[in-house]
Amino acid sequence: MKLTKYIPNLLTLLNLSSGLVALIFVFKQDWPMVGIFVLSGIFFDFFDGLAARAFKVSSPLGLQLDSLADMVTSGVVPAFTLSFLIARALGISFIKNFSFDANHLLALSGLVVALGSAYRLAKFNIDERQTTSFIGLPTPANALFIVSLALIISGKDYPAISQMLNNPYVLIVTGLLSAYLLNAEIPLFSLKFKDFSLAKNWKKYVIIALTVILLPIFKIAAVPLIIILYILISVLFRD
Repeated sequence: MKLTKYIPNLLTLLNLSSGLVALIFVFKQDWPMVGIFVLSGIFFDFFDGLAARAFKVSSPLGLQLDSLADMVTSGVVPAFTLSFLIARALGISFIKNFSFDANHLLALSGLVVALGSAYRLAKFNIDERQTTSFIGLPTPANALFIVSLALIISGKDYPAISQMLNNPYVLIVTGLLSAYLLNAEIPLFSLKFKDFSLAKNWKKYVIIALTVILLPIFKIAAVPLIIILYILISVLFRD
């Protein structure tokens, strides 16, 4: 029995493990650690598919396991992150003394991200159009977007942006928009390479170049900007 057949699923389980640990840090509101483990999960998520293709061991089990892992790392984690941010902006505790009053219900609205992610992941598994590109924002990109907002709000580098984002209604609209973008009929190019030709991959190279340029300049604030640019380039330059 070849041990290589287990490598993709092992990587997927490492993605899930990263998401579970990230969730613990969400409840501690330790946003840098949340970011680290969400990034780890996305790293493992990227390579489990590569491993499955490299070892030719793709399976229906792996497909379902991958979606379940993504649901935690890129669905549940950003949803609870957003709920904690809304609660903070409202000046309430999301967990302690929880009750179904107006403010806590507003904080619960952040969980719409988990609902949108679940629907998007289920649809992805049966949508034959998404073999080489995406229809709607991928859940990992959405997770990075929301976690980066938590880091911006809790940081001191951009006080004006932090103050603007630390508004419950801005955050609620962000959650609703995120759930929409996850499932919108918007074609987005994949960042995976089949070859390295410039003609076929110029949009990918542009995103890579923007990432290299913007991250050192704007640090964590570059992350939501890069994701917005990714969406705009996909929409404006459709194949």
